[in-house]
Amino acid sequence: MSNTPSTLFDKVWDAHVVRKIEDGPDVFFIDRHFIHEVTSPVAFLGLESRGLNVMSPERTFATADHNTPTINQHLPVKDLLSANQLRALESNSSKYGISHWGLGNPKNGIVHVVGPENGITLPGMTIVCGDSHTSTHGAFGAIAFGIGTSEVEMVLSSQCIMQPKPKKMRINVNGKLSKAVTPKDVTLYIIAQLTTGGATGYFVEYAGDVFRNMSMEGRMTVCNMSIEMGARGGIIAPDETTFNYINGREKAPKGEAWDKALSYWKTLKTDEGATFDEEYHFDAADIEPMITYGTNPGMGMGISKNIPLATDLKGGVATYEKSLNYMGFHEGEQMKGKKIDYVFIGSCTNGRIEDFRAFASIIKGRKKADNVTAWIVPGSHIVEQQIKEEGILDILTEAGFELRQPGCSACLAMNDDKIPAGKYAVSTSNRNFEGRQGPGSRTLLASPLMAAAAAVTGMVTDPRELMEVQEEELELSYGL
Repeated sequence: MSNTPSTLFDKVWDAHVVRKIEDGPDVFFIDRHFIHEVTSPVAFLGLESRGLNVMSPERTFATADHNTPTINQHLPVKDLLSANQLRALESNSSKYGISHWGLGNPKNGIVHVVGPENGITLPGMTIVCGDSHTSTHGAFGAIAFGIGTSEVEMVLSSQCIMQPKPKKMRINVNGKLSKAVTPKDVTLYIIAQLTTGGATGYFVEYAGDVFRNMSMEGRMTVCNMSIEMGARGGIIAPDETTFNYINGREKAPKGEAWDKALSYWKTLKTDEGATFDEEYHFDAADIEPMITYGTNPGMGMGISKNIPLATDLKGGVATYEKSLNYMGFHEGEQMKGKKIDYVFIGSCTNGRIEDFRAFASIIKGRKKADNVTAWIVPGSHIVEQQIKEEGILDILTEAGFELRQPGCSACLAMNDDKIPAGKYAVSTSNRNFEGRQGPGSRTLLASPLMAAAAAVTGMVTDPRELMEVQEEELELSYGL
C-alpha cells in the first residue's frame, strides 16, 4: 500500500475502479442506483431491444417523484405522459425485480430524500441516478452524481459506468455562522463567490467548522447544490453525526455488519498533507441570509445588499441585463421589500423535516399574507408524518397554510405545480433558470427561513426581523 496522503474522494473512487483505460475513462462500479419515472423508461427500452437483463436489481431502487401530483394522489394522474411514465416505472420494476415505491406507498417521496431516510445511502458508496441533484448523497461521504439516460441503461445492465476521474477541490468554511444563516445560505454564498461555472470539472470536498457542526440534513442541502456551481458532485467526510443519523434505519447494517461497516467508515477522511487541484477558504462571519435576484443560482446576494451593478461583475453586460429584464429588476435596487406572489418550500434541497421546523419557527403565531399562494410540500411520506407528529401541521393550519403530498412539485415545471408567467416565487428549491418553475415564472432562491418571512409579509423580508425565538432554540434546526 502507498503511504502517499490521500483525499477522501480518492479513497472512495479508487476502491471502485474495475478497470483503467489508458488515456480514457475508468470502468467504475456502482453500489446504489436510484431511478424515477422520467429518465428510466427509455433506458429499459434499450435493455429490451438488446435482450439484456438488469444485472443487480437489489442495488437499484425506484420511486415516483418528478411529475407526480401533490394533491389527490389517490386519483388517476390526469396528464397522459406522466401517467404513462408512472405505469412504465411500475411495470419495469416488477419485470426486473426492482424495489418500487410508487404513489400511495408509505415510503414514496423524492428520490434524494427517501434514499438517506431509509438507510440506503451509506458512507463510502458510489451512487448514481438519472438526476443532476444526486450529489445530495455526498453528504454521507459517498461519491454521488447524476447520469444520462444511456448511462442509466449501462448501470442497469452492467452495474458499472465509464467515467473520467474529476479533479479535486476543497472548500473550507470556518468560524461561527450568524443568526438566521442556514446551510442553504452557506451554499448560495459559495456559488455566488465561485459562479455557476467555478467548480466545473471538479469534485468538491466541503471541510471546516461550519460543515462539521451541520446536521446531516444541512449537509445534504449543501451537497445537493454542488452541481449549481458546475461541480460533478460534493462530498463531506462521515463522522459521528453521520453514524448517528444512519444507525437504526431500515436498510442500514445491523449487529456485526454495523460494527464492520463503522470500522471502515471511520477511515473515510482526507489524510493530513493530501493535495487538491484547487482550494478555497471562506469566513462564516461573512455570510448572511441570501436571496437570488437573477436567472442562475450564482446571482445571489446577502439580503442587506443591493443588486450589483453590471460594471462590478465579471462576464457579459448584455447577458446580465437580459437576466434582470426577465426578472423585472434593476441594478442597484434593494431586494428587501419586493412584492412576491408564491412561496414554495420543498424539493430535494429543502424538503426535509428540519426545513419545516425552520419554516414553522417563523410563521408560528402569524398569518399567511393574503397576496401569497404557498405550496408546502414534504419530501416524503415519512417527512409528512413527522410534520404531523411534531405539531408543525397545527402551526401551518393556524397560520393559513395547507400541507400538500410528497413530490418534486414546484421545483421544476413537470407537474401541475407551476408558477404562472410574470409571477414571483420565493423558492427553497435549487434552480432559478428562466421558466424553471413554469413558462415566464420568476424564481428567487432562498432558505426556509427567508421563505417563511416572505410568506407572512407578502414581500422579500429579512427573516432576522421576524425572529422571536431564542438563538439556543434555533440550534434545534440544522445543528447550527
